[in-house]
Amino acid sequence: MAHQLDVPTELLHQGNWLRLVKRGTWESCERVHGDGMAVLIIAVTPEDEVLFVEQYRVPLQARTIEMPAGLVGDEHDDDTLEHAAQRELIEETGWDARDIRVLLIGPTSSGMSNERIAFVRARDLVRVGDGGGTPDEGITVHAVPRHDAPRWLMQKHAEGYELDLKLWAGLWMVDHEPDGSRITP
Repeated sequence: MAHQLDVPTELLHQGNWLRLVKRGTWESCERVHGDGMAVLIIAVTPEDEVLFVEQYRVPLQARTIEMPAGLVGDEHDDDTLEHAAQRELIEETGWDARDIRVLLIGPTSSGMSNERIAFVRARDLVRVGDGGGTPDEGITVHAVPRHDAPRWLMQKHAEGYELDLKLWAGLWMVDHEPDGSRITP
């Protein structure tokens, strides 16, 4: 079987943010901006609270609980992972970070999309605003005590919220490097 790289790409549809392509018999979607990169920000306040965001997600037709996140390159072509993470953290939560570090990059749904996400740890947080995202996002910020975060998430699930499964990886990376070693405070 030929590798899909050897097969021409057929554009099926393109919108402002996504395009649907076909390579051989395989259909997938691609982000139009920023090489398909997104950031997920793992942030803990000085009071040892994990920052989560709640918002309505049209594709799911439901409210979700996620960690702050956003696209890289949706505003500027020269955007970096660190700059996008800092910008999205401030915009969505009202917190800024003096220390931003990219931990790991990988695909979000490799059978469907070219999107990759960078897990970014934000440390040394300072409150700079209210957050809430852009007017069309309607984000609610939740600062949950770290020791209570898994129970709180499961309570939200029981209430009918959709939970981004990357939350559990993010919670683990609050205290660990991707190789499993514990971080030092």
